[in-house]
Amino acid sequence: MQRRNFVKSSFGAAGLSLTAAVSGESVASTWHSQPNFLAKNNFKLKYAPHFGMFENSAGKDLIDQIKFMADMGFTALEDNGMMGREPAMQEKIAQEMNRLGMSMGVFVLDKGGNSQNTLASGKPEYVDIFLKGCQKAVETAKRVNAKLTTVVPGDFDRNLPIGIQTGNVIDALRRGADILAPAGVAMVLEPLSDTPNLFLRTSDQTYEICRAVNSPACKILFDIYHMQKNEGHIIPHINWCWSEIGYFQIGDNPGRKEPTTGEINYKNVFKYIYDKQKAANKEYIFGMEHGNSKPGKEGELALIKAYVESDSFAV
Repeated sequence: MQRRNFVKSSFGAAGLSLTAAVSGESVASTWHSQPNFLAKNNFKLKYAPHFGMFENSAGKDLIDQIKFMADMGFTALEDNGMMGREPAMQEKIAQEMNRLGMSMGVFVLDKGGNSQNTLASGKPEYVDIFLKGCQKAVETAKRVNAKLTTVVPGDFDRNLPIGIQTGNVIDALRRGADILAPAGVAMVLEPLSDTPNLFLRTSDQTYEICRAVNSPACKILFDIYHMQKNEGHIIPHINWCWSEIGYFQIGDNPGRKEPTTGEINYKNVFKYIYDKQKAANKEYIFGMEHGNSKPGKEGELALIKAYVESDSFAV
């Protein structure tokens, strides 16, 4: 088995502290990154860090960051900007993830930005941009072994009645689903709290749209941070929307940092989803779409400890 020396040397004393604090060991003499059963933490759920989250510990090289994630026990990766990477890098990322047995989470379908090219307006030029994005997303998904791509329909069109806007969004998404479904890719629609101008705001609204699109290629991205801000009542909303949820994202509120830093009881939320997905024979990926509450290696240690704590629910 190959051992990775760069983490040992770059992590230094902080690495020893991380090992002791997170896994209960006194010292760390080697780091492995393969196979996964030797990882430092055996998480119950498929948490997906993003690039940059452990840069202080693993360095700037993306492949080294993936290896570090695997060392820490994370079994998935999320990369919103994957469509903007060179195909050669996409393939390199996919090869390393395949070697480590990691799953690919979401990447954002590029249609010009969250608020741009609003599908609610029904304008053909906006729909065309979205459909071209779907075609490119299929190509990216093939290279990185992805099954999910994030879609944000854009802003409200204040000149149109809400029912007309909703119909326009449904029509566009149906056409997008026709492109994605044959490739085995699903778009996950993300209601957001960033601004009240965004058309998708709540999980029940997104559920209604997914039901109307009526395709396995159109599901909900349930971002717990955004939904805590917009609607609260997290566990009941997850239950109500369960059949249409395709993906979860994580972030505590306020602050959008790791679990345990805000008001959301993530241990209870994770326990609820774990039990529910087990009963349904499903397995979700949980995108860690948040920042670190503290800077540097200390902050990365704190983040890992937060996930160890939040994942420590009884089964």
